[in-house]
Amino acid sequence: MEFVSPEGLRLDGRRPMEMRQLRAEIGIVSKADGSASFEMGNTKVIAAVYGPREVQNRSQQLNDQALVRCEYTMANFSTGDRRRKPKGDRRSTEISLVIRQTMEACIMTHLMPRSQIDIFVQVLQADGGTRSACINAATLALADAGIPMSDIVTSCSAGYLNSTPLLDLNYVEDSAGGPDVTVGILPKSTKVTLLQMDSKLPMDIFETVMQLATEGCKAVANYIHEVLLEKTKQLDKHRGV
Repeated sequence: MEFVSPEGLRLDGRRPMEMRQLRAEIGIVSKADGSASFEMGNTKVIAAVYGPREVQNRSQQLNDQALVRCEYTMANFSTGDRRRKPKGDRRSTEISLVIRQTMEACIMTHLMPRSQIDIFVQVLQADGGTRSACINAATLALADAGIPMSDIVTSCSAGYLNSTPLLDLNYVEDSAGGPDVTVGILPKSTKVTLLQMDSKLPMDIFETVMQLATEGCKAVANYIHEVLLEKTKQLDKHRGV
């Protein structure tokens, strides 16, 4: 199957180094301390944050930092596959752990000892890049909850198909079996907090794909900063500042 046409266009009309359209909204779950939706093309996710609050299970309490918990789920209607996915399946558990570890890299947990922060993310519509979309949504939800962070975390993926590096893979490209790299960074320092690759790549090609994914993370960071700035302006306007 040809993923890049002779004219240099992908199946969805994008150029190889072009991202899908980003859309986000903050404060969409009224009962949560912080919440956000995030869309990367047709992939749509929602995140809700509760806390910092008292640790529910005292045996898990940490005296010098906050306990961060994360639960990732996919809505049964999120994909074309209508089979019911059991809650707590292996993939969901693994992605929950990845998101938690990625977010712990930016949350200033030492400022909130003996407390708990819960992050819930759910995929409403899946079209590739769900992991990245969840991390981006969680970042916005944490910011909305006022959780102290050293920096935001942003995530994006890139792949290698038809001898061409491709940014921000959709489901068809992601399912093609080619190598893909998912990256998460702290934009201020460009420190990498997440790097996942599911197949091998020659070192020179890996560096190109990794760099492309990093550029995608920076583009997401710019967009998230715009969203947060707009939210701040709205709050100031509401307060009459």
